[in-house]
Amino acid sequence: MSKSLIISSDADKVQRYEELLPQLKALLDGESDVIANLANTVAMLKEAFGFFWVGFYLVKAEQLVLGPFQGSLACTRIGYGKGVCGTAWKRGCTIVVPDVDQFEGHIACNSLSRSEIVVPVFKDGNVMGVLDIDSDQLDTFDESDVRYLEKMIKLLPL
Repeated sequence: MSKSLIISSDADKVQRYEELLPQLKALLDGESDVIANLANTVAMLKEAFGFFWVGFYLVKAEQLVLGPFQGSLACTRIGYGKGVCGTAWKRGCTIVVPDVDQFEGHIACNSLSRSEIVVPVFKDGNVMGVLDIDSDQLDTFDESDVRYLEKMIKLLPL
């Protein structure tokens, strides 16, 4: 695959995901390094959608520890069941938050974040991390984001 992302300039969100999926698959094929794959996945999402913040947190010693990301400085460690990321880890399911100010226990790593989606990453049936995406706009994420981000996560060779 070329090192540049090809997304139609007039594509809507679903079309962007449809164009992104095969490019991500091609990029990941043959690469076994987890950090390299997570970093490129984050870069592709940031470039394709312009999200405010995109990154992975990885389970280490009973905490989520900051992994590859793009965006402003972030929280380094998040406890099990804490904030949106820790809650998605605990529940083992994707969480969409239309307004972070309405999520009890939200951890404000950046006060400009307004909505969020967190997708758990599984390995051998256990959550090994989460994909966290923040928007600086309210109500950015919907069921199409859930569907396509979960498909993207399943492409990761962990």
